[in-house]
Amino acid sequence: MTTPQHLVEHALEISTADHCVVIVRESSTANLRWANNTLTTNGLMSASSVTVVSLVDGSAGSAVGVLTRSATTAGQVEALVAEADEVARAAGPAEDAAPLVEGSESADWGSLPGRTSLEVLQRFGSSLGQAFDRSRSGGRLLFGYVEHDVTTTYLGASTGLRLRHEQPTGHVGVTGKPTDWSASAWVGQAVEQLSDIDVDGLDTELVRRLRWAERTVDLPAGRYETLLPPTAVADLAIYAYWVGSGRDAHDGQTVYSDPSGGTKVGQQIARSGVRLSSDPAAPGLAALPFALATASSSAESVFDNGLPLGATDWIRDGKLNALLTSRHAGRLTNLSTTPAIDNLSLSVDGGAGSVDDLIASSEQTLLLTCLWYFREVDPQTLLLTGITRDGVYLVEGGEVVGAVNNFRFNESPIDLLNRFTEAGQTQRSFSREWGDYFPRTATPTLRIPDFNMSSVSQAS
Repeated sequence: MTTPQHLVEHALEISTADHCVVIVRESSTANLRWANNTLTTNGLMSASSVTVVSLVDGSAGSAVGVLTRSATTAGQVEALVAEADEVARAAGPAEDAAPLVEGSESADWGSLPGRTSLEVLQRFGSSLGQAFDRSRSGGRLLFGYVEHDVTTTYLGASTGLRLRHEQPTGHVGVTGKPTDWSASAWVGQAVEQLSDIDVDGLDTELVRRLRWAERTVDLPAGRYETLLPPTAVADLAIYAYWVGSGRDAHDGQTVYSDPSGGTKVGQQIARSGVRLSSDPAAPGLAALPFALATASSSAESVFDNGLPLGATDWIRDGKLNALLTSRHAGRLTNLSTTPAIDNLSLSVDGGAGSVDDLIASSEQTLLLTCLWYFREVDPQTLLLTGITRDGVYLVEGGEVVGAVNNFRFNESPIDLLNRFTEAGQTQRSFSREWGDYFPRTATPTLRIPDFNMSSVSQAS
């Protein structure tokens, strides 16, 4: 049997470049989809990709050739290595050239890739069937998708570095509607194992929201006090994280750029007590503990593959503390080397209570459960536009009294981190917009005194 380790070792052995990095990623995915209270499809898929980073030294510096393809045999890897070596020899010196990361073999290097199976869906499917029965008797329809993926990464370098990481990821999204389709509500959850999904809890929340929508209220565009639950806060926080390139900020291109030059690192950009952080070892959010790049960009470098990652505060006590920075970008900007980490947590000192607790203490507020279709309007302020969907509700006297029409909004996540007046307790969250790509988040509920609903939307 040809294992990922064999592919890595074979590629390193046959490369004619001066240095080489090889990354093999094996993924195993099980999924289930349903509509109108009926299962529609299920599947079990596997995929394998190989990235070869070939480095050729020259008098003017190191040149690099990087190629990624699906490859499962020695012959396919040989062709990929030969082409990557050729690309490197034809390239000019790489701007981000740096010595490759050195190291030894991790203790689990010899382990086979992790796998999922359709069996992991059985318990979930049983609970879902019970939810179907309740929905049919209650005059409701359920639509949704659940997925469990195990991706195993193997990274080897000509320096002797050998690293392995196994990443389980599960997530579910469920939409509920009455049989006349007069309303819509969405709930989601991200987990490591599907057995952690609370199907009954999700269904109970859908029932509650659809009952709220039995009364409807039309409101005009304007600025409203708004509660953003963890799902919506995750949507906004992820975008603020993704545009956090240290080099782009240094070049004056982002909200993290100092108008007088350089970056805002060290400056207050949010309210005191706000912390935005990542930690590959965070309980329940554990992520890849080493840098992984299949292409160089302003925020990452293929030369940094294998760099160990540690806990990083991006915003600490409201001050910008770090940005996404490769070793090369760090040399250009005088910033610390802080590569991207595949999880994100937002917390506020003194934050307490659930979204229900914040509802109970509200006089007149909008509860905005889902954001959708983000677009960047102004990178200098990180002004975003998007629409609401699947549940905007009116809160009066500490209770939800009805559903409100949808809106287009215009807001900046950074402005919101300055303007919020109350924060709940940070909890595991699942972004409606970005969760499929970035599911490991923990965020609080935020109360915004003047959220900008710029126009009424026809979204449903």
